[in-house]
Amino acid sequence: MTTTEQNIDKKLIAILEQVSDPEIPVLSIMDMGVVRSAIISDGVVQVEITPTYSGCPAMDVIGDDIKKALLDAGYKSQVELILYPAWTTDWITPRGRQALEKYGIAAPLEAQADKDVLLHGKRMVKCTNCGSQNTRLVSQFGSTACKAQFQCDDCQEPFDYFKCLK
Repeated sequence: MTTTEQNIDKKLIAILEQVSDPEIPVLSIMDMGVVRSAIISDGVVQVEITPTYSGCPAMDVIGDDIKKALLDAGYKSQVELILYPAWTTDWITPRGRQALEKYGIAAPLEAQADKDVLLHGKRMVKCTNCGSQNTRLVSQFGSTACKAQFQCDDCQEPFDYFKCLK
């Protein structure tokens, strides 16, 4: 059980695991680590979520999806956005990292390796198609601001890399 799951009423984990990240639908908000707490207080579920980055446009959708999932399960709810501590890619679960890779998005590297890749062109990001590290940065920004666009020089496939955020 993760530290975050310790702050979540056990009855709510299964419900929240059904809420997908709207930008990466193969990941639940639990796998992304955006749910900081969820407790039942006076018959209302109080949920705290942290955006993956300041100004993330998906947070309103995530809040609405949480409320709908909980309402469908018979709960009234309130969702609060928590900005501190700031979300980090360390909060992505191992299951979430595997789902990213299967979906075609390379999981974030550690902070120094991330800088070496994005700023110095080191070839450390594994291709999600063939597994080669013979990959190169195409653009600092991919399909969303939190991703960079890469291409594999072996299989020629383009793919996103989820940038490390600490």
